[in-house]
Amino acid sequence: MFMYGNIRSYSLLILILLITAVIAGSIFDAFFYLLLCGLLGLVVLGAFFFLRSRNRFQEVEEDHLDNMLGMPTRFSYEELKNITKNFSNKLGEGGFGSVSQGTLPSGSQVAVKHLFGIGPVNKSFVAEVQTIGSIHHFNLVSLVGFCAEKFNRLLVYEYMANGSLDRWIFNKNQDLSLDWQVRKKIILDIAKGLTYLHEDCNRKIIHLDIKPQNILLDENFNAKVSDFGLSKLIEKDQSQVVTSMRGTPGYMAPEWLSLVITEKVDVYSFGIIVLEVLCGRRNIDGSQQEEDRHLLKLFGRKQEEGQLLDLVDKCSDDMQLNAVEVVEMMKVAAWCLQTDYARRPSMSAVVKVFEGSVDVVIDMDEDFLNEITPEVGECFATTVLPSMLSGPR
Repeated sequence: MFMYGNIRSYSLLILILLITAVIAGSIFDAFFYLLLCGLLGLVVLGAFFFLRSRNRFQEVEEDHLDNMLGMPTRFSYEELKNITKNFSNKLGEGGFGSVSQGTLPSGSQVAVKHLFGIGPVNKSFVAEVQTIGSIHHFNLVSLVGFCAEKFNRLLVYEYMANGSLDRWIFNKNQDLSLDWQVRKKIILDIAKGLTYLHEDCNRKIIHLDIKPQNILLDENFNAKVSDFGLSKLIEKDQSQVVTSMRGTPGYMAPEWLSLVITEKVDVYSFGIIVLEVLCGRRNIDGSQQEEDRHLLKLFGRKQEEGQLLDLVDKCSDDMQLNAVEVVEMMKVAAWCLQTDYARRPSMSAVVKVFEGSVDVVIDMDEDFLNEITPEVGECFATTVLPSMLSGPR
C-alpha cells in the first residue's frame, strides 16, 4: 500500500502527463499523437513500478532491523501514539524533529523523539539505534526502544525531568541558576560518559556532536550524554578516521578542516562546554559586543590581562563565591582546547584530575594560549565543505 504522499505525487504526475497529451493532440496529427500517448503510457507505467519497488525496498529495510543484533524494543507507531496521547505533551521541537513525553504501560516515563524528513531507514537512524541500544552507562541516556514503520522514525528514551543543559546554563534567571557544586558534578558526569564511549566499549565510539543541547539532566541533575545520530564507531586499535564533516559549529575542533579526526574532537567539544558552564554564556554569542562575541578569544584576552575572574558567571552568587576554584577548572578546559589534538588529554585523564587522583599543573603562558584560540567559530560558519552539520534538537 502506498503512503498518502506517494499517491498524491503519482496522481499529480498522471494529471500533468494527460494535460501534456491533450495539448500535444491539438498540435500534432493523429500518428504523432498516438506515439506520444504510447510514450507517456510507458512513463506512467515506469513511475508506477518505481514507486512500488521503492516501497518494497523500504519494507525489506524495516524487516532487516528486526534481525539486527543488539537492537532495543521495537514499538509500532500506534503504540507510541497511545503512549504519548497523540504526541500532545511536547517537551521540545527543532529542525530534526519533536520530542514528546509519554508513559509506558508499566508506568515508566519516556521521551519519544519523532524524527522529521528522514524517509527510508538511513545510516544516521540505524547508527543511533544500534549505538545507544548496545551500551549501558549511568552517564549515557538509555534508549528504551524505537519505531521504524512506513516513513515514521521514532526513538524512545528514558525521561529526563530537567531537560537539556542549555536551558540551565544560559538562563539569566537567578532563581534557576545552578550552583557551583551542581555544575562541577555535571562536568564530571559528562567526562565519565565520554570516557566510557572512548575507552570502555568493545569498539571506540566518537560522539561527534557534544554540545549542551545533547547533555540531559535527570531529576537529581545527574548529567547524561544523548543523541548519537552523528556518532562514529572505530576499532580500538585505530588511531584516527577519515570522515565527512559533522557536528555543530562552535563546538567543532580545528582538525575537522582536514576531515581526519580522532576521539580528541569530543575532548575539544567538552572543553567548550566546560567554559560555557563556568561562564554562563555561549561560545559564539551574537548578542555580545564584537570583541566579546567569541568566548575563546575573550578567554585568551582575559588570561593575558590576569582577569579570568571576570568570566565567572555573574548570574550566580554561588559561582562568584567560589570564583577562585572556578578559574582553576577553566585551566582544565584550556587543556582540552589546544589546537594540536595530540596535546589534549584523554577523557579518562580529565576524570582523574577532577576526582583528585592526579595532579596536573597547567601553565597558561602566552604560547599555550595561542594554541587554544584559533578563529574556528568564523571558519566553520563560513567554510562550505561536505558535511552533516547538526541542527537544533
